[in-house]
Amino acid sequence: MLLGQIRLARPQDWVKNVFVLLPVPFALKAIHAAGGGTPSAVSFLLGLTGFCLINSAIYTLNDFCDAAADRLHPKKCKRPIAAGEVSKTAAVTQIVVLLTIGFALSVAAQRPSAVPIVLAYVAINVAYNLGAKHVTLLDVFLLSSGFVIRVMLGCALIGAPPSPWLLLCTATLSLFLGFAKRRADLTEELDLNHRPSLRGYSKGFLDQAVGICSGVALLSYALYCIEVKDILLPGREMASMPFVAYGILNYLRMVYVEGIGGSPVHVAYHSVSTQICAAGWIAAVTWSLGLW
Repeated sequence: MLLGQIRLARPQDWVKNVFVLLPVPFALKAIHAAGGGTPSAVSFLLGLTGFCLINSAIYTLNDFCDAAADRLHPKKCKRPIAAGEVSKTAAVTQIVVLLTIGFALSVAAQRPSAVPIVLAYVAINVAYNLGAKHVTLLDVFLLSSGFVIRVMLGCALIGAPPSPWLLLCTATLSLFLGFAKRRADLTEELDLNHRPSLRGYSKGFLDQAVGICSGVALLSYALYCIEVKDILLPGREMASMPFVAYGILNYLRMVYVEGIGGSPVHVAYHSVSTQICAAGWIAAVTWSLGLW
């Protein structure tokens, strides 16, 4: 049962919390340029660890609520609760314990602005699991909000205000991933009884939504680079832009050509091109900030 509980917590999905780290290099450079002190690394790690545990509590809640439907699904029937590896009582206990420790660590980070952000994340995901996920469009918007919250949390833990352009880029990028996931669900002919919101989607609509969101994400990232040009070295403002463009276009290619897109986490772990692109983005950002 212990192995089942670990699987239930989905630690591999913590990779999504890379969005918490996205604003960190820009924020640190901005704070340094303004003559501020270096934020506490301990506070940041406490807040990040607490959020990871809260993520796992939400994943457990998701499987708890979906257990009956998962038993009828050819793949999801192997999830720990659906397969009977973990009892519902043990799952509820796991949710309570993870939430308690996660909130305790969030408070221990001593970043007051971070606590309401974490509470908002929990509230949104509880609403999602209690029925909002069955509402067309609302399901994608609620899922996407989690990535925006991650960026806001990263800024709160560092003590820097989030850029509107960065939030817009994150929001449209996450909507892009969400609509691509729903398109993959339609392509796989997922049972509509398992995901009722699919009744309100069509491939034509999702293709347009994916295209719009990817375009706005690219534009807003470019505007973000222009907005923070004061902390970037002259001539290096757009150094990271090619990697963002490649990453989004490569994901589009995988969605339309390879039929991939149902799980961004799977892509993150198994797409070598995406991993190389991410490494290139990190190198370009740190170079544009003058860190090397």
